[in-house]
Amino acid sequence: MADRLIIVESPAKANTIKKFLGGNTKVVASMGHIRDLPKSKLGVNIENDFEPEYINIRGKGELIKDLKKEASKAKTVFLATDPDREGEAIAWHLAHILEIDENSESRITFNEITKDAVKEAIKKPRTLNKNLIDAQQARRVLDRIVGYKISPLLWKNVRKGLSAGRVQSVAVRLIVEREEEIEKFIPEEYWNIYAKLSDKNTKTIFEAKLFGKNDKKIELKNEKQVKEILKEIENEKYIVKSVKRSEKKKSPAPPFTTSTLQQEASRKLGFTIKKTMSVAQGLYEGVKIGDRGLTGLITYMRTDSVRISEVARAAAKKHIEKIYGKEYYENRYYKSNADSQDAHEAIRPSYVELTPENIKDNLSSDQYKLYKLIYNRFIASQMANAVYDTVSVGIDAGEYNFKSSGQKLKFKGFIAVYIETEEDDGEQIPDLNENQELKKEKLEAKQSFTEPPPRYTEASLVKALEEKGIGRPSTYSPIITTIIERRYIEKEQKQLVPTELGKVVNDILIGNFQDIINVDFTAEKEKDFDNIAEGKEEWKEAIRSFYDRFEKELEKAQEKLEHVELQEEVSDVPCEKCGRMMVVKYGRFGKFLACPGYPECKNTKPIVETIKEVCPKCGGKIQVRKSKKGRKFYICENNPNNNCDFISWNKPGKETKKKTSKSRKK
Repeated sequence: MADRLIIVESPAKANTIKKFLGGNTKVVASMGHIRDLPKSKLGVNIENDFEPEYINIRGKGELIKDLKKEASKAKTVFLATDPDREGEAIAWHLAHILEIDENSESRITFNEITKDAVKEAIKKPRTLNKNLIDAQQARRVLDRIVGYKISPLLWKNVRKGLSAGRVQSVAVRLIVEREEEIEKFIPEEYWNIYAKLSDKNTKTIFEAKLFGKNDKKIELKNEKQVKEILKEIENEKYIVKSVKRSEKKKSPAPPFTTSTLQQEASRKLGFTIKKTMSVAQGLYEGVKIGDRGLTGLITYMRTDSVRISEVARAAAKKHIEKIYGKEYYENRYYKSNADSQDAHEAIRPSYVELTPENIKDNLSSDQYKLYKLIYNRFIASQMANAVYDTVSVGIDAGEYNFKSSGQKLKFKGFIAVYIETEEDDGEQIPDLNENQELKKEKLEAKQSFTEPPPRYTEASLVKALEEKGIGRPSTYSPIITTIIERRYIEKEQKQLVPTELGKVVNDILIGNFQDIINVDFTAEKEKDFDNIAEGKEEWKEAIRSFYDRFEKELEKAQEKLEHVELQEEVSDVPCEKCGRMMVVKYGRFGKFLACPGYPECKNTKPIVETIKEVCPKCGGKIQVRKSKKGRKFYICENNPNNNCDFISWNKPGKETKKKTSKSRKK
């Protein structure tokens, strides 16, 4: 019989904690949530002031029975679920099921799973934080109301099985609107003029770019303008007008928050947001490290704070001064943004002495990559600036002004450990003096066109959501996972592209719920949740103020859509079974053709998407298809029946003919 019972969410976390405690303590896992709103109905009693109707999650009966049995045998029960709103809510539900007094000091939390952190937490148990619980309840109830009230409108007007989400729908809206921007974008022509110049003494050649005339910036819009300038400066002398030498310092980035980790892991490691969080969860809960056994390697990975503890700061200082030297250390404090909850530290290694290289053999490839990213970013955040010697040269050619700049690394500082972005040193400029004449080696002009805004990637969408105040660290990954799984969005390479289904659903939601599926309104609700968590607002009052607005929009939408029937798009493809012209329908996997004579005629067929580029091997049409994993590939219409074997992951273009030898069959 154990004196103490500690309940956490996962077996991995339980096993890591067990080794810190004596035999009189038992550690078990709840396997996540054990109570939730029912799936079969709304589960929120709107008439009774939005009271949620929680039930035990189906399939967890035996687990709950075991937890009750263990709790009844223990003298003390500690609820040690994750240290955030979701974890607090799980602890509250556990307390309810195990009949633990909410006002008893049964709640313990720790930001990292280390011996000191766990033992310190056990010494200082507290009561459940009702404010955090209510903030999570408010989010859950609000999301349930929106999803269960709007989704039936989509079933009626688009197809069965669709669903709408309060935050997910806003994310889809951002992606659809970005796609519309790209489609409407008209490229504008612009030019640049470059001069290849050399120093007569050293013979060093460098490049300068035209920027102005008579010290006023000019923009080059067309070839005619460029040719006139080239003619004017062809025979001019190139004189050094100014030489400015200075020192540039570059500071390290702060240690990771959830969103910056997700963005950097996407950019540097090619990880999806979901993968990043899964690997980070494993590093936090514990990995077997040699004689140490199960070891939690990083602090809690759902945080929007850049704060670090004084203990971690001291460990970083010791490590940096030992490995790199005292001149490489700088004691730095970072300020979290205004909306940060700041409840936890930034994401950092739990043990600075466990360097990525020392424990590489104990980690999977993905764990090693992510741990190294987190470790190096943290160490770099406490290091000195990188220092560069810079030079900027102004050069006159008659009335026209050119500029050239370069830099040279003087002191590595933090980039000895972590390079956020590669620095372009620019031109290797020789040692020049004012009024010095340079030799013109070559003049050239380059035509370019403005480009549309880029499509969102998972990383840039997370950045946009954070900047707009939509969602919080625990929600970024579920948001993106949900809209991809619902097939409102698909991934092409790393880009997020709205599907036809996503566009149709977005149009209906924006047309009828303009005030709810709205960036500003969604951000406003996030602030309400923050206020509830801080005890500044009552959670049901936040739901009431939302519902008054939502109910009016819902009534209008129901009336409006009652008499609206989406016009089916008629194709030019006849049904080979009955002769009717087939219509475009939307299914789970996107668009397809169906006979309008259903149910008498049940004929359906896929829509074959083609592109304007032709097959580089036989000149046939190129079809766009998808692999089982949903990745697009390109295949000749004559493959394989008519002896053309062209198939490629890459969209055929001007360069395809040179690469066809590398094409391979799927």
